Amino acid sequence: MAGLLGYKSLPPKGKNLVVAGGLTAFVFGVYFYTMRAVGGTDELQMAIDKFEEQNSKNQAEGSISSKV
Repeated sequence: MAGLLGYKSLPPKGKNLVVAGGLTAFVFGVYFYTMRAVGGTDELQMAIDKFEEQNSKNQAEGSISSKV
C-alpha cells in the first residue's frame, strides 16, 4: 500500500498536521454520531414517566381504600 500521495515528502510539522486533522475529524464524527443517536428519541424517559404515573395512582388508590 503506497499511502497518501506526497505524505512522505512533507516535513515533520506537516505530517503532524495531517495526523492531527485526521484525529480531530474522527473525534468530532464520533461525538456528533453519538449525540444524534442518544438524542434521537426519548422512549426511555417516557416509559419512566408512565411507570411513575401508574405507581402514584396505585399509591393514591391504596391510601383512599385504607381510609374507607
